Amino acid sequence: MRTVLITGASSGIGAACAETLAAENYRLLLCARREDRLEALKLNILRKYPTCEIHIIVLDVRHYDDTASAIENLPETWKNIDVLINNAGLSQGLDPIQDGDIGDWDRMIDTNVKGLLYITKSVSPLLKKSKTPHIINIGSIAGKEVYPNGNVYCATKHAVDALNKAMRIDLLPFGIKVTAVNPGMVETEFSEVRFKGDIDKAKRVYTGLIPLNGFDIAEIISFVLSRPAHVNINDLLVMPTAQASGTIINRNS
Repeated sequence: MRTVLITGASSGIGAACAETLAAENYRLLLCARREDRLEALKLNILRKYPTCEIHIIVLDVRHYDDTASAIENLPETWKNIDVLINNAGLSQGLDPIQDGDIGDWDRMIDTNVKGLLYITKSVSPLLKKSKTPHIINIGSIAGKEVYPNGNVYCATKHAVDALNKAMRIDLLPFGIKVTAVNPGMVETEFSEVRFKGDIDKAKRVYTGLIPLNGFDIAEIISFVLSRPAHVNINDLLVMPTAQASGTIINRNS
């Protein structure tokens, strides 16, 4: 039975990964800032899969000392981590760079780049002990191209793209697989967070098309994890049928 640690597990892609992998008999380490959401997710999964083993970690990955301590102080029975899904990430604002909010920039860089680094550094020593170690980094179409007013968010996801390649090189001697899954438009809390709670504005992002959902990405991750030991999917880009690029979208399709 494999153990997976999922960051940003309280909603969206992270929560969908938790439910999908629970159905496949994974043990779940669910990590996020919102304890109430984690507890609700745990209860929901246990209702469907009563034998699933779940351990919750309330953590903001932006803080290295807290992250390192949380992993170091895991119960011994939860230190046999086989899979790390680096899902925690966000976008704040959609302003041209000259008008950008410094707080927004810091939050994106601290979460999307530094948080990914902090949790990876903390978990890697445990992954080295696994017989089936795998890191999956959730990137974005924004890590493959830059779109108007995407500036810092795109920069952070380009960094994730580079780190994914770097991890594969550095961790190769330990047999740790590293995969990037880069979604296009996925209807989660992403746009609501980007627009700071403006639900109507967030909904308009997905008007006129069928976007991806969290379970679409979770099913892809399940497939990636199911490959034979000698097979690694390095880099995967997935978008809705109605989306050709970061900005070219066929609405009312």
